[in-house]
Parts: sequence; C-alpha cells; structure tokens
Amino acid sequence: MIGILIFPDFQLLDAAGPISVFEIAGRYARSNTPVRVMAAEPGPVKSTSGVEMLARKFGSPSALTTLIIAGGEGVDAAARNACTINFVKAVAARGTRVASVCSGTFVLAEAGLLDGKRATTHWQRTRQFLATYPKVKLEPDQIFVREGNIWSSAGITAGIDLALAMAAEDHGEAVVEKTARQLVLYHRRSGGQSQFSSLLELKAPTGRFGPLLTWAREHLNAKLTVEDLAERAGMSSRHFTRAFIAETGSTPSKAIERLRIEVARARVQSSSEAIERVAEVTGFRDPERMRRAFIRAFGQPPQSLRRAARAG
Repeated sequence: MIGILIFPDFQLLDAAGPISVFEIAGRYARSNTPVRVMAAEPGPVKSTSGVEMLARKFGSPSALTTLIIAGGEGVDAAARNACTINFVKAVAARGTRVASVCSGTFVLAEAGLLDGKRATTHWQRTRQFLATYPKVKLEPDQIFVREGNIWSSAGITAGIDLALAMAAEDHGEAVVEKTARQLVLYHRRSGGQSQFSSLLELKAPTGRFGPLLTWAREHLNAKLTVEDLAERAGMSSRHFTRAFIAETGSTPSKAIERLRIEVARARVQSSSEAIERVAEVTGFRDPERMRRAFIRAFGQPPQSLRRAARAG
C-alpha cells in the first residue's frame, strides 16, 4: 500500500500529483497496489486551497510499501505533532521507502531521518531549513534527492517527478514513459536538474548580498571565483561562503552559475548570436560547459531552447 500523509493546510498538489502518477502507472503496469490518504486525525482534511481530502487514521507501518509526506503551510505544526513523527519513524525503521514533497522535508528532518544525509526542499524554505536542521546536507537546487530508502523533492510539481522515478523503479521505464505521456508531460526531469524557480530568486536580489549579486550579474565575463566575491564583500573566503549560504540558500558558485544561465538563456532565445559568443560573454567560456549547464537547468541544450523560442 502507498500512503500519502497529509495534515491541515497541506498543499493539495503535493498529494494529488503523486496520487495521479501512481494511479496511471498502476493501470499501465496492471498493478493493484492501493493508494491511501492518511493523517494523524482521520476525516476531512482541509488544504491551503480550502479543498478537502478524506484521510484515514494512521494504520500499521508494516502495511506500507511507500509513504509520501506532503508539504504546505501547515508543515511546521505537522513536524511538531508527536503522533505524525512517531509514525514516520516507525515506517522508516522497517526500511520502507519514505519521501517528502516540497516542505514535507521538514517532517523527515524532525524525525531525524535526514541527519548526515543529502536532501532538498522548496527553494523558498531553504534558509529556514538550513538554520533549523544544520546536520542535513541540503542541496537546494535539486529537483529530488534519494538517499537509500529516503527521498525528498522540491516544490510542488517536483513531487510528480519524484513519483515518476519511484514508478520507474517499481514498474520500469516503459510504464513511466506511457504515464508521462498520459499526464501530458513534455519530458520526465531527472533528480539532478536544477529547480527552475531557483533562478528567479536572483533576478532582483535583495538582502545582505543583493548589491554583490547585482555587480556580479554585470560582470559575468570575469572569473568570479569565491575568492573574488569574498574580497569584494570584504570578508574571508570561509566566512563569506558560510554567510552566503545562510543568506541565499545557495553556494556562491551555484549562484554565479544561475546568473550566467539566466543571462545566457535570454540571449539565446532573443537573438541569433552565435552560441559560442553567448558562452564567452556570459563567462562560461566553453560552449560545451554552457550546454551541460543548460541541460542541468532546463533539460535541453541551448539550441533546443532557441528553436522552441523561434517556433513560439
């Protein structure tokens, strides 16, 4: 049985997305694995949208083959709910596959399942997460992360990517390809791709390092090493890196790459400028390096984005 754990003020799509994936994949695989919605308090559970889901009471941990924890505005209260945390711990202790969608990662972390492990969460929650759970190796720009039987995914629709990866593990790629087509997904993103929305944070940077990022965006053709940035910020490299991660939820090198990708994408899509020239002026230098960065971020090379922009 696949369990979907929800709580008051959960994000509806965090639950509905994976449910739809498992439903359709099960149909193609001719699998009758049931999917059940569950909560600490059974009955109608209201999402942030006001739409309710009918949840069952937590049952026996041994009945589950997978547990997926939704995120949402009510996740902080859920992470303080002893019944919820004890249930999640009991399920994970059996070696059962346990996952989170969006800020549901906070429940996994509160249960102690992520200490010393890699994880991800919604990009808007990274600063809070880093401050609250310093033992977790947070990778804020990932779509989803797997560490053994513990999975975590980024914001909302990334739960669909995670569920598709799980379905591929259970039923194979052929079933998942059919499932993705049924869901009208252009392609299935891998866990290693960057969160698309994390690029948007840096377009109008604010906070302590806002002026520095604005300056960096105007000097992308320079090397912009951590040492260069730290010197401009008037800090040691080590202190700068720690402070930057705490402030932005990203390492300095990742932030610079995102800025380069953002500017390069705009030039690729809006002009006929040679790809080699775009790579040069945005600091990638090597077109192949830029191509790999684009595939990580968008799942497509620069030429494909250009063709799509022209077709549109």
